[in-house]
Amino acid sequence: MTPTGQDISIHFQAELENAADIELVVVVPTFRRPDHLVKTLKTIVSQRPDVPCATVVVENDPGGLAGAEAAKRFFLEHRSDSTVIVAHRRGHSHACNAGWATALELYPNLRAVTMIYDDAVAAPEWLDCLVAVQEGHAADIVGGPQLPVFKDLDGQKWKHHPIFSPHYEATGSVPRLYSAGNVLITRAVLDAMPRPFLNPALNFVGVGDGDFFNRCRAKGFSFAWAAEAWVAETVPPDHTAASWIRARSLEQGAIATLLEHQRDATFAGRLRTLGKSIALLATSLPRGLRLWAQTGLATASLYHFHVAVGRLTAKIGFSDEQYPRS
Repeated sequence: MTPTGQDISIHFQAELENAADIELVVVVPTFRRPDHLVKTLKTIVSQRPDVPCATVVVENDPGGLAGAEAAKRFFLEHRSDSTVIVAHRRGHSHACNAGWATALELYPNLRAVTMIYDDAVAAPEWLDCLVAVQEGHAADIVGGPQLPVFKDLDGQKWKHHPIFSPHYEATGSVPRLYSAGNVLITRAVLDAMPRPFLNPALNFVGVGDGDFFNRCRAKGFSFAWAAEAWVAETVPPDHTAASWIRARSLEQGAIATLLEHQRDATFAGRLRTLGKSIALLATSLPRGLRLWAQTGLATASLYHFHVAVGRLTAKIGFSDEQYPRS
């Protein structure tokens, strides 16, 4: 395997176009989901964007390599410009950093990278929609919906719960993004932001990419939303259990507090965050009742309360054996 940089190695590579012609790269971080990764890759190679495109798969399980091997077999059968790399440091931030850095290194005339996770499949015109919104709104970063697909037949009722519903509804400019799970990032952003792009010290669920987008916003980069550029994300049955919903709600609150502290770690800043958390707790009951009425889910009435409690406790607890993602 050929080293491409610190803690990154190439597992497989196939070139059809001249690397200098590639303008768009799809980065796919993967961790122990080889079967679903193949489903993801099928929807990527079926895309027909107007610009030359390549795929970079980032294996983040260096001890197992099941995803890397699955991707290699897939690309041997479906010839396309593709690279499979191994990020030898575990975690979401390391995987994203490895994928983006590799895209910049391999493709000198890259215009943008896009991201999709290995538990999602892309809409038929996903890439074209992202590019069209980026160009139409002159946006530096474009996000799209991650729509839930529930394995549990009874899970469909959860699609309107805030845990699973998209942050925005309509295409257009937006103030910020929250997840890198369905996103286009222009070359100008990657060139301007310091490396590592995602802070490894924030290698938690949703914290690394949320912090990155906050720093991009602080630098003056603009954001847009592409409602038609959806990806469908598989939701396992245990993620509709009340205990998981509660834990994820608490975690969202903790993430918000951690990101606010990251933006302003002064005593005054922490006081503002505390005040906001207390205010959210105080209003959680009426907001929860409204949410219950809107969604028809009694458990949704506790969402704002759990987020407020999560903000006040600010604890995140994913084990090393889980692949961090948002």
